[in-house]
Amino acid sequence: MIRPWHINYPKGVQKHVSIPNCSLFSILNEAYEKSPNNTAVIDGADRWNYKTLYEKVAALADSLSNKGFKQGDKMLISLFNSKEYITCYFAVQRLGGIVVQANPLYTSSELNNLIIDSEATWVVASTNQQEKIEKAITNSHVEQIFVKAKSSPTASSFEELIKEGLPYQAPKPTINPKEDIAVLQYTGGTTGKSKGVMLTHQNIYSNIYQNYHFTVKEMDKKDEKILGVAPFYHVYGMTAVLLLAMFRRTAVICVSRFEPKSLLDLIRKERPTLFSGVPTMYVSLLRHPEATEEAMQSLKLCMAGSAPLPIEIIEEFERKTGAQILEGYGLSETSPTTHRNPTMGIRKVGSIGIPVPNTDCLIVDQAEGIEALPNGEVGELLIKGPQVMKGYWRNEKETNRTLKNGWLYTGDLARMDEDGYFYIVGRKKELIIASGYNIYPVEVEQVFYEHPAINEAVVFGVPDPYRGETIYAAVVLKKGESVTQEELKVFLKKRLSVFKVPAYIEFRSELPKTSVGKILRRELQKEIKNLNNTK
Repeated sequence: MIRPWHINYPKGVQKHVSIPNCSLFSILNEAYEKSPNNTAVIDGADRWNYKTLYEKVAALADSLSNKGFKQGDKMLISLFNSKEYITCYFAVQRLGGIVVQANPLYTSSELNNLIIDSEATWVVASTNQQEKIEKAITNSHVEQIFVKAKSSPTASSFEELIKEGLPYQAPKPTINPKEDIAVLQYTGGTTGKSKGVMLTHQNIYSNIYQNYHFTVKEMDKKDEKILGVAPFYHVYGMTAVLLLAMFRRTAVICVSRFEPKSLLDLIRKERPTLFSGVPTMYVSLLRHPEATEEAMQSLKLCMAGSAPLPIEIIEEFERKTGAQILEGYGLSETSPTTHRNPTMGIRKVGSIGIPVPNTDCLIVDQAEGIEALPNGEVGELLIKGPQVMKGYWRNEKETNRTLKNGWLYTGDLARMDEDGYFYIVGRKKELIIASGYNIYPVEVEQVFYEHPAINEAVVFGVPDPYRGETIYAAVVLKKGESVTQEELKVFLKKRLSVFKVPAYIEFRSELPKTSVGKILRRELQKEIKNLNNTK
C-alpha cells in the first residue's frame, strides 16, 4: 500500500509505534506511582495531585464493589467536566466496568433510551438532575448516585461513598485490553439511528499513544496545563484532553460549560498551555472584547476539530496568542483521532492533515466502496488502525455495514492531495454537526411529528460560520391547523436537548418528493444553501 503522507512525517516522529497492551486504569496507576505530587485536576478552588485523585478513585471503587458493582457492569455518567466525573470514570475502569457516556443536557426520555439500549445498571449525576434521572429509570432497575447530595433509600451520595470506601481494598479484575469494552460512546442522539460505539481499552489507549507521539511528545512538560473545555462525555474530550493529560502526568483544568468571559478569566488565572476546542469556541473567544494578547499568551498549542476553521480565524487567533492551531479529524468509531496536521512538519490550513502513526487510509468510489481512487478525486474515506472500534453495541447489521475487511467505512467524503494530506468535502451521511454536537435529522423529525399541527417535516444542516452547521427545518401543517415558529420551538425544547432544536423553521405548502413519495432532503438543503449564497 502506498502511503504518500509518510514523506511529510516530522523528523523524529515514527510512522509506526509499538503500543503496549494496557488497560485505561493503568494510566492513572502509573501517574500515581511515578508522579504522585504532580497536579492532576484543577476544578475551581480544588487542586488534587495524582496521589489524592488515586486515593479517591480507589475509595469509590471499594464502595461500589461493596454495593455490588462488578466487572462488566455499566455505569452511565451524566456529568459535566469536573473532579467528580474523573473520579467516577476511573473508579469504573478500576473495577473493569464499562462507562456509558451521557450528555447532561439530555432530557429524561433521551436518558431513558440510553439506559435501556446500553443496559446500564448504575447512573451517576448531579443533584439538579435528580428529578430527570428518576423519570428516566422508571422502567429499569438502576442504582443511582448523586453528587453533592445525602444518601436516601433510593440513591447514594457520591461524597459519602468516597468517605466510606477503603483504598486498595477492591478486587482487581483481569482485563483483556484488546477485547474488553471500556466505554460505550453513543454517536449522536439517543433515538433513531444513534449507535453505541464499543471502544475497548486498547482502542482508546492506542489513540492516546498516537496523539502523544504525533503531537505532543516533543513539547516541554514544564508548567503544562491542559484546558478541559471539550466535554469529557464526548470521545474527543475524553481521549485527547482528559486521558492525554493523565498520560502526560500533567494537570487538566475542568471547565463545566463554555462561556467566553469566564473562560478568559480562567485562562488569565491558570495559564493553560494546551487547548482543544471546536470552531465555535475559537470564534467566540476572538470576538470577546477581553480577548487580548496578554489574556491568552500562555497558550502554546491548540487543536481544532468537528468542522473546518476559517483561515481568517486561525490567523487572528495565532497572532493574538502566539499559539499554533492544528486542525484534525476523528470519529467516535476511531477513539477518535485519525488525522492531524503535524506540530513540527508542514501544516496545510483547511486540511485535516495526515494520518497519525499506525493508521492507514483509502479513498474509494462512492458507488461500491471497492475501487481505490487516485489523488485529488473525491470518494468515501476508509480507515484502518488500532483505534478503530470493536463494533456497535447490539447492532450486528450496522457493524457489518461499517466494518469490512478490516476497514472502517466512515461515510465521509474526502480527497487526498499529492503530499498525502486529506480534505473532508462533505458527508455521505445526513449527520448534522453543530458546535461540535452530533444531531441526527430523523430524531428531530420524529418529535416534530408528535405535534398535532404537523403534517410533514424534514430536517437538515446548513453551513453556519459560527456553529459549523446549524439546523434547518421545513414543515407542512395539517389543513386547518396553525402554529407559530416560536410555539414549535417551545414544543421541541420540552422534548429535545436545546442543541437539537432547529434555528430556522420554514412553513411550506408542500415538500419536494420522489415519484414514490420520499422527501427530497438534499434538494431542499441545496435550495437553502443557494438562497443563502445569493444574499
